[in-house]
Amino acid sequence: MTRPHTTLDGRRVYTRADLMEAHGIGRSTLEKWYRERAANGHPEAAGTSGGRLVWDAGEWDRWFAARSPASAAPPGLLTRDQLAERHGLSRHRLKELWADRAANGHPEPAHRHGKALYWDDAVWTAWYAGLASPEAEPGDLVTLAEAGRILGLAPSSVTVYASRPPKGWPEPVRVEPLKGGRVRRLYRRSDVEAYAARMR
Repeated sequence: MTRPHTTLDGRRVYTRADLMEAHGIGRSTLEKWYRERAANGHPEAAGTSGGRLVWDAGEWDRWFAARSPASAAPPGLLTRDQLAERHGLSRHRLKELWADRAANGHPEPAHRHGKALYWDDAVWTAWYAGLASPEAEPGDLVTLAEAGRILGLAPSSVTVYASRPPKGWPEPVRVEPLKGGRVRRLYRRSDVEAYAARMR
């Protein structure tokens, strides 16, 4: 459920709770920025709402975006709100997916700034596409050799991934026994493509 916007005299404003939820910034940090506004240019409060200080949303957003290079994510990285908007999902649904990451393989953030998290757009999109259709069709599964071709690796290079997987390498979705005690490992194509995107 999306949190309703706070307004004051018909204009959109932020409470500290709004800012904490939207940006993952701690209350103590927000209070410190406001105390030090004479030095850092933090906007003055626009008034109060329900006994709480509020700030003009547009003015605060412009200040935060210009605050420092670290405030903006590197190119290609998106916040949870941006992912929600791009994929037509609620912020609550994204929080659920993140909370269940041990089971669903949700990608780790590519960048952190304070408590704010940023994900690689290509990696997240590839992961979500695989999640949206968890029952893989035969064409969606690839062998280790095919995974190597997707990655642009020689067959001899990718074979070690089975016994010594690099960080972030996906688990096979199916392991089929072959003659002589060997096995065929099948991977979801979208998982391999997501791994390839992270490596790029």
